[in-house]
Amino acid sequence: MKKHNFYAGPSILPDFTIQKTAEAVVNFAGTSLSVLEISHRSKEFVAVMDQAIALVKELLEVPEGYEVLFLQGGASMQFCMVPFNLLKNKAGYYNTGVWASKALKEAKFFGEVVEVASSKDKNYNYIPKNVSIPSDIDYLHITTNNTIFGTQIYKDIEAPVMLVADMSSDIFSRPIDISKYDLIYAGAQKNLAPAGVTLVIVRKDALGKTGRPIPTMLDYNTHIEGVSMFNTPPVLPVFAGLQTLLWLKENGGIKAMEVKNLAKAKLLYDEIDRNKMFTCPVPDPEDRSRMNVVFVMVPGYEELEKAFLAKAKELNILGIEGHRSVGGFRASIYNAMPIESVAVLVAAMKEFETQN
Repeated sequence: MKKHNFYAGPSILPDFTIQKTAEAVVNFAGTSLSVLEISHRSKEFVAVMDQAIALVKELLEVPEGYEVLFLQGGASMQFCMVPFNLLKNKAGYYNTGVWASKALKEAKFFGEVVEVASSKDKNYNYIPKNVSIPSDIDYLHITTNNTIFGTQIYKDIEAPVMLVADMSSDIFSRPIDISKYDLIYAGAQKNLAPAGVTLVIVRKDALGKTGRPIPTMLDYNTHIEGVSMFNTPPVLPVFAGLQTLLWLKENGGIKAMEVKNLAKAKLLYDEIDRNKMFTCPVPDPEDRSRMNVVFVMVPGYEELEKAFLAKAKELNILGIEGHRSVGGFRASIYNAMPIESVAVLVAAMKEFETQN
């Protein structure tokens, strides 16, 4: 029976990506060698890196003056690389969830940091509105999707300063105006590839202005000059990422993904709002994440949480447990998640309501 993979990350990947990567593990590019053992300097792998960079630029319509990098260390490494490279005097951060809070904490090692907006007062269940952005900060950092609490920033913010975004869990899910951002980073294990590689899109003119010496590996210019191969790159995740990019292009690109993601999110949120046993802790529909749908039992039914998880498991619905820090349920419906699997979850919720 089919498995319905709602894990938050590492998470579902397109069947195309898994199949092509599995083939390359056995025989990469007709070399009779595995992608795991061939030199990253070989013409076959250099072609993979070049094509992956080109496809990111094509799919996201990256303007001239920006560089695309494939780095290591996850988004957590970017929490320090961003301020190391961009923070000269003072930076501003939106505190809209756990990962945004972690990024803010790391930036304090490099200079003054101000909390421009926060939703912590209501357990991160909303996106702050009508925010006044200071003009005296070096950059504003936002986290566009909150995987744990289920909120998302859909619109590209108009900022009077440099804008930096952690898009780890919603990159490639919707169109983005790259020109409004100076740096975007994204851990791969949501919408791109297995864990192990991190995508960075950076405006080259934004770099080199802090006046501080930067360790070689933490300097974006190092990786720009090395075309993401200053040191040995994570070849398997990069190869898998290329396959996902090819799949995205074949399936209509970013705009087509957004249409599918809207349909999946509507199907699930409509059922949560209709069902007498479940509720969404994010009250404003405009703030609800299309990638990570968080829901809990209605007060009075909390003792049935384990029973619903057991029913889901029987139906091969996997990974819907809420984050350990908040409990409840979380259905991650990234690009590769088919709407048919969402329909299976919705049917399970309807049946559970009827039974109880």
